Amino acid sequence: MKLYYEESGAGEAVLLLHGFTGFSGDWKPLLAELPDHFCYVIPDLPGHGQSPTAGDVYTHREAAKAVYQLLDRLGIERFTACGMSGGAMTLLHMATEQPSRVEGMILVSATTHYTDQTRAIMAAVTPENMPVEEWQAMRKKHSQGDEQIRKLWVYSNAFKDDVDDMNFQPKDLEEITARTLLIHGDSDPLIPVEVVETMHDSIPDALLWMIPAGGHVPVFGEEMPEFLRRTSQFLNKEFKPDRNTDQ
Repeated sequence: MKLYYEESGAGEAVLLLHGFTGFSGDWKPLLAELPDHFCYVIPDLPGHGQSPTAGDVYTHREAAKAVYQLLDRLGIERFTACGMSGGAMTLLHMATEQPSRVEGMILVSATTHYTDQTRAIMAAVTPENMPVEEWQAMRKKHSQGDEQIRKLWVYSNAFKDDVDDMNFQPKDLEEITARTLLIHGDSDPLIPVEVVETMHDSIPDALLWMIPAGGHVPVFGEEMPEFLRRTSQFLNKEFKPDRNTDQ
């Protein structure tokens, strides 16, 4: 599988994974504010942006394999990473399948499985239901035409039936050896708080920053400066939990 990617800077490798239906350019507003002594590897996940489509079925497990193939091609053995939503779910597969390679990871709005609440929202995502404004926004991210965009929404809808790809049990998460920071909005309509709390309890020594009144991927609004500060500290191995918001 081929992946489009960009690299920025030099130093230890940091992998940045965008959310589902996003693209590598989503990281550009943040990149200038992150530490400049790392080499950032920023791919378009399969079927996103400038990366070729992923076939009839999309799984985060296969996306993880594709990203590992990219890292192997670049000669990157060990890395730190940050993933948003679908990118974070891809990282969960990477951290459980080859745990020794992931030194640390920040998971923003990740889930271990799809709840009934999640599936109901996914079921409503169809190309026919998307407003004109959403099509226009997607065209700015995905360069291979409307059929590519349509396929991403078809993938999104199909997630509602998944019982295999995202099906992590506590025993699976206990195998993770990476330093882990979980970031979640306590008002996320897609992923209930109980899911991330179980992740926090299961991943060894994981830290959790729960953002009050935060929705899904709540780090691009007024929380962005704080997110950048904490992410920079985490990358530099200087992160200290805030007793008022972290667990």
